Amino acid sequence: MFSILIPSWNNLEFLKICIESILKNSSYSHQIIIHINEGTDGTAEWVKQMGLDFSFTVKNEGVCIALNQAAMLANHKYLVFINDDMYALPAWDQFLTDEIETLNTDCFMLSSTLIEPYETKNNCVIVADYGRGVRDFDEEKLLKEFSFFIKQNWSGSTWPPFVVHKKWWDMVDGFSEEFSPGMSADDDFAMKMWQKGCRNFKGAGASRVYHFVSKSIIRMQNHNYGRKQFLKKWGIKQTAFHKYYTLRGEEYKGELHGPGLNPGYLLQRVIGTILRLS
Repeated sequence: MFSILIPSWNNLEFLKICIESILKNSSYSHQIIIHINEGTDGTAEWVKQMGLDFSFTVKNEGVCIALNQAAMLANHKYLVFINDDMYALPAWDQFLTDEIETLNTDCFMLSSTLIEPYETKNNCVIVADYGRGVRDFDEEKLLKEFSFFIKQNWSGSTWPPFVVHKKWWDMVDGFSEEFSPGMSADDDFAMKMWQKGCRNFKGAGASRVYHFVSKSIIRMQNHNYGRKQFLKKWGIKQTAFHKYYTLRGEEYKGELHGPGLNPGYLLQRVIGTILRLS
């Protein structure tokens, strides 16, 4: 069904949990492709032992290059980007497939709903603590309770785990490598999809994935200035893009129509232009 792309940077303990969850909890059989950044912690050997498809770079190239290289190995029409610090819950893929079948287009970004262990002021996620690391992860309790949470479909999908059609991935040239190692690259990808005509940025409330939260980002010392790059490239802040274009966090009501002549949006465009030129 899916070609699942997973960038991993010396994060073997979490990667094992991620892969095992996909193998155990998926409704369908999928192609799993790992991009190994460095792999000096045993990741390369383990991935080979598992017989998984993989791409490889000798140093940590970040998520943009990783995804683009991994996508070249994909043999299914739908690509899924998932982080290695995520645990896919039962039928996660079935619910995504069901949502795909309700759309009358193959131009979409469709995300699972994350369950995260602490509050990050993101109204698209479910907050419930089942562990923040490998050693305190309460898998048994999570599997018993994850379906009890009520969450409707929401608008504003741009982050992983998300699924897109490979045709559209290729059409927008994947992730923009000028955003390497990857801060704000998912929002840039979403904007590129918008520019090509995508109007479905949908979060599937029933598709659930547990997220341990930023287990690679916190180890990175050198970040790109993603928010500034996004502003310079598109002439608008990321926050305004999500408020006026993707309607992030609002109830999903179908295809989006753009901000039109909304006064708040027009003000943000003026502000964006000034900041872009400064």
